[in-house]
Amino acid sequence: MNDFDAFVDLLDYPVQIVTAAADGERAGCLVGFAGQCSIRPPRFTVWISKANHTYAVASRAATLAVHLLPRRRHDLAELFGGRTGDEVDKFASVAWTPGPDGVPVLTDAAAWFAGRIRDRADWGDHVGFLLDPLTTRTTGHRRALSFRDVQDIGAGHPA
Repeated sequence: MNDFDAFVDLLDYPVQIVTAAADGERAGCLVGFAGQCSIRPPRFTVWISKANHTYAVASRAATLAVHLLPRRRHDLAELFGGRTGDEVDKFASVAWTPGPDGVPVLTDAAAWFAGRIRDRADWGDHVGFLLDPLTTRTTGHRRALSFRDVQDIGAGHPA
C-alpha cells in the first residue's frame, strides 16, 4: 500500500445513489466520489465511472438526482452498486417517482436533490457532473450510509 492509499483508507464519507433519465431510459448507480463544490451559488459534483451503465444515460440527461440512504438501506446500495443496468432493471424492484425532467427519485432515500447538469469534466476513469440544485427533500434521518458501510459490495458494472 502506498502513502496515498493509506490516506484514502482513513476517509469515511457518505455514498450516494445517482439516478438519470434520458430518451426513455432510466439508470442509477452507487457513487462514492461526490460533494458540494460551491456555496454561492450552491453547486455539487458527482463523479460517475465511464465503465458504468449510468454514465451513458447521464451523458444524455439534463438532470440527475442524488440520494443519501438511511443506514438501514444497505439493500438499495447493494442493488445500485452491486448490479449493472446492462443486465437488470434496478427500478423494477424499488419505489420511485419521476422528478424534474423525469429523473427517478427513490422514495426510500433519507434525503435527495435533483440538479440540472451545468458542466461535465473528464478527469480519468470517472466523469464529474457539476449540478445546480433544483429541488431538495430531506427526512428525519440523522446518519447516511457511508463508504465503510458498503465496503462488502462488489462493483456490478464491467471493468
